[in-house]
Amino acid sequence: MKKSILNRSLRRSRIGTTQLEMTSLMDVITILLVFLVQYYNTTGVELNIPEGVQPPISKSDSLNNPGIAIQVSPTKIWVDDKLVVDTEAPQTGPIYDSSGRRIVPIFNELVRKREEIQILNKQVPESEKFTGVVNFIMDKTLKYSYIRKLMHTAAEAGYLKYKFVVIGENQ
Repeated sequence: MKKSILNRSLRRSRIGTTQLEMTSLMDVITILLVFLVQYYNTTGVELNIPEGVQPPISKSDSLNNPGIAIQVSPTKIWVDDKLVVDTEAPQTGPIYDSSGRRIVPIFNELVRKREEIQILNKQVPESEKFTGVVNFIMDKTLKYSYIRKLMHTAAEAGYLKYKFVVIGENQ
């Protein structure tokens, strides 16, 4: 009688240690994998902020997307590090079109950039496609009416997605 009790207890202990629930382990690994993939950034977007442009400060941690960079100070505008408008220098042509809503030098530069990307896509199919994204890097003192003109100009040139770049609170 004593042997049968001892055999049963040995069998129970062996059964308990040999069975392992893989379902719960797979759930944990899947959650960790999804979390890591979500926060992994493969694009190294680097933006040069010119002197005179002071972007607003943000607490957001989301990363920037690649696209054309339009950098705006109170007196100058750059498109991908190329000075396009300088209100302090003598102007060679009109800054605004007849409606006063579109900034002509920026429009011309954005159209040139878009066509350049499209020509490159035809020549090299593996090259980066035209995304229509504009990264605005603006001085925090600009008025909304001016920002609206910049957005309208970008939209007219075929750039319909806008990202506003700000400096992180701890940077």
